[in-house]
Amino acid sequence: MLSENALKVLYRLNQAGFEAYLVGGCVRDSLLGQVPKDFDVATSATPEQVRHVFRNARMIGRRFRIVHVRFGREIIEVTTFRGGHDTEMAERHSQQSEEGLLLRDNVWGSVDEDALRRDFTVNALYYSVRDFAIHDWTGGLEDLEHRVLRLIGDPDLRYREDPVRMLRAVRFASKLDFTLAPETESPLADCAPLLLQIPPARLFEEVLKLFLSGHALSTFQGLRRYGLFAMLFPGTEESFAQLSWAEKMVEQALINTDERIRADKPVTPAFLYAALLWPATVAQTAQLIDEGIPPVPAAQQASQQVLNRQLQHTSIPKRFSLPMREIWDMQLMLPRRRGKRPYQTLAHQRFRAAYDFLLLRESAGEIASGLGLWWTRFQEASETQQREMVQKVEQGQDDLVGDDDTPESMPMPSRKPRRRRRRRAPRDGQE
Repeated sequence: MLSENALKVLYRLNQAGFEAYLVGGCVRDSLLGQVPKDFDVATSATPEQVRHVFRNARMIGRRFRIVHVRFGREIIEVTTFRGGHDTEMAERHSQQSEEGLLLRDNVWGSVDEDALRRDFTVNALYYSVRDFAIHDWTGGLEDLEHRVLRLIGDPDLRYREDPVRMLRAVRFASKLDFTLAPETESPLADCAPLLLQIPPARLFEEVLKLFLSGHALSTFQGLRRYGLFAMLFPGTEESFAQLSWAEKMVEQALINTDERIRADKPVTPAFLYAALLWPATVAQTAQLIDEGIPPVPAAQQASQQVLNRQLQHTSIPKRFSLPMREIWDMQLMLPRRRGKRPYQTLAHQRFRAAYDFLLLRESAGEIASGLGLWWTRFQEASETQQREMVQKVEQGQDDLVGDDDTPESMPMPSRKPRRRRRRRAPRDGQE
């Protein structure tokens, strides 16, 4: 189960006179009988020395300097043993914020010091090709046997050094089906606000790891349990108390995500974020409507306001935020099924994602069922049958949904329809 290229790196570093070990998730997963996806190497060689040994190496990172050794599509990540922060060298090569956040950590040390700098004991297991043995300086083998996830060192201090460790704790516990050690778990709720110190770009990457690992639902439940989800998606957390269907919708979206990953189907962050932020958008839309803004402009303004707020917590690259907005916008297009509109909607590049999103909304109980079934049949129908379906809508004879201006078609919380909607101008020549 070990990568041949990772073993090449170990042997070549050893031949060059350096210590080198496989470390982290690849060792942990191998011992658990799982197939590792990534291989990390820890070594006594400095990044410059690693680059000298491997011509196919590239140094990256400023906060933590690491080396990527590339073999075709496979990348072996090589890091130098890190030491403690109580030496003169540490003062020159590490930096912390006033809150204890580790801003820079390029202090080299020995392998046993490196083990103490790792996050969890089960991630601090080292495999050597010198003796073909597992080396354990933190009790990781025992924790692995008992399926316990334990943070190395003082949890409060370690969380302050890097608050993302809290997200990793929840993610690994969910992924491995491990129990958090009591001392690892207890500070989580109090330390949750520390996540606000982390750059939004880094948290975007962490969100993808949290929800695209195949264990999104249990991870979501863990994040909420410790108040971490509210630090990542504050608007969505607030909407759970306002909308009866909101939590169910997010959970169903995550269940669907897990199923697609297990089936080896693609999952786009655009759809994930569309589902995670939709409840906040609906709640904000309702507030703007209450302030007198018509429904469609209210929905559009709410979308932008929710996105702007979210970007303060997790960045969303435009390659994902733009299709996310299109999925949302098409929720206003799908109910409009007169004339040429259904054909134009069906031809839209985001139709499939928007259609799936509509089904998700219906399954959560946000809107009444019917529209999703209409679009299901419309996709499967012949051209003649499609024309007949559109004619029924135009004649008010659609037995699945009814009129395409029903309040349930709008992105608003379940509430009585506002009378102002009847004053909208006639469309498509309808009198």
